Amino acid sequence: MIRSFVAAEVPITHTSLDASDVVSGEVTTGETEVDTIAELAVGVWEHSVGTSTATEIDEVFVVISGRGRITDDEGNVIELAPGVVGVLSAGARTTWEITEPIRKVWVTLAE
Repeated sequence: MIRSFVAAEVPITHTSLDASDVVSGEVTTGETEVDTIAELAVGVWEHSVGTSTATEIDEVFVVISGRGRITDDEGNVIELAPGVVGVLSAGARTTWEITEPIRKVWVTLAE
């Protein structure tokens, strides 16, 4: 069987982040898991304009829309823009500085 989805059309409901994860702005995020295959989960995630922190899980993602940057505690940077593919390692502490709302498609290990 094959299947697909249009990432720009996946509905996402945003919620406010915990205040301890917000550096600046009124940051909201939301996600929708779209599919699973074998041991992988695939979904779409959004982050509003603002700056937040997170502890990552193993993830590969592709930015669909928006702009910003991710910086980890070691000083590594991913400049976010449409078409950028990012790789996040579990346990990495990151800061997300989002200047245009980000929408990305992610792939992780299914829970």
